Amino acid sequence: MAMDILRLSAFSDAEQGGNPAGVWLGEIFPDDTTLQAVALEVGYSETAFAIPHNDGWRVRYFSPEAEVPFCGHATIALGAALVERFGEGEYRLQLNQAQISVEGHQYGALVAAALQSPPTHSEPVSRELLGQVMALFDLQPQDIDLRIAPALINGGAQHLVLALNRRDTLKNMRYDFDAGRQLMVREGLVTVLLVFAESPRLFHTRNPFAYGGVYEDPATGAASAAFAGYLRDIGWSHGGAIDIVQGEDMGSRSRIRAQLSDVPGSSIRISGTVRAL
Repeated sequence: MAMDILRLSAFSDAEQGGNPAGVWLGEIFPDDTTLQAVALEVGYSETAFAIPHNDGWRVRYFSPEAEVPFCGHATIALGAALVERFGEGEYRLQLNQAQISVEGHQYGALVAAALQSPPTHSEPVSRELLGQVMALFDLQPQDIDLRIAPALINGGAQHLVLALNRRDTLKNMRYDFDAGRQLMVREGLVTVLLVFAESPRLFHTRNPFAYGGVYEDPATGAASAAFAGYLRDIGWSHGGAIDIVQGEDMGSRSRIRAQLSDVPGSSIRISGTVRAL
């Protein structure tokens, strides 16, 4: 089956950077084998596939190696694709395990898009798993910023967050890809989120994504939503919004904004700009 794939970069820093995503709009989903093969051929960390569904769209996300339940940057890219084809506005999306929405507006060559994430929640991480993840990244207890304790965080997909005391520790992040993939697949961690808090409302992040066959993601909306929800869980003074810079250390600077209320578990609004590739 010939499939016309749009290639877009979500959460761009103006007309540069961002995270590439594939987007396909069709009438009927091909079989899963075809969807997986297309995602592998596209080669981006995720490709979103969408078909009309009731008064919105049914959406599935595939990385090069696996289907994932939710992908923020591919949803933002999908929003831009829907704006380009059908006009500005809000679109309802049915995911495998949640209902969300995305909206978009055109601003010259860029589209500004925003999604409402699935509900968020978090839980403590076991000492055993924490030790395995810290060993994977060669981190010591003194490297961890305990104001943001390590935890399992979820905003539509499961992540493990580690906050770091120093920006250069984040910059120097390295890990063994094969070992990381085995660990992340076994534990159901879509990414590990490494964070440095420059200020209470500005964060620098990196997202190893070995689960999906990608060493690192330059912009991760799902993890950003989960992280914003976790900050709310621990009573962080967020002022209603945080800004996240990701991808800078891999040469693809990305900007993500997360807006949140104080209602426990409620959806996070994740926004950014999209540029065509």
